[in-house]
Amino acid sequence: MKGMHDTILCHFDIGAGFWKRALHTKDLDGWCGTFFLDPLGRLFEVDYSDTQDFSKEDPKGFVPNGLHGKVRPYYATKTIEVYPSKWDAHYAPFPRMVLQFVEGKIYRVTTPGQERL
Repeated sequence: MKGMHDTILCHFDIGAGFWKRALHTKDLDGWCGTFFLDPLGRLFEVDYSDTQDFSKEDPKGFVPNGLHGKVRPYYATKTIEVYPSKWDAHYAPFPRMVLQFVEGKIYRVTTPGQERL
């Protein structure tokens, strides 16, 4: 899907095609942020701000400054829909999963449409 989305680096087994993959969602911040879902189902925000400086000499326009990003818990209580950032299986339907978080930890994993049951 095109547009602005957040990326979740998923290390929690939520089903085939989702484990240890980059997932996209439009249901978190929506500012192209990076998140990490650990093996215990806890959600973290990865912040890379202030890790590069602008440079007129470098062709890319920026250079690393030696600082590292920050990882902090993301205590969301909400339901989000996720899908793989890259899907090459043209013979299979595009997969989606619905993750329900309570205070930043996975509470329930379902497929779209099931969450209303």
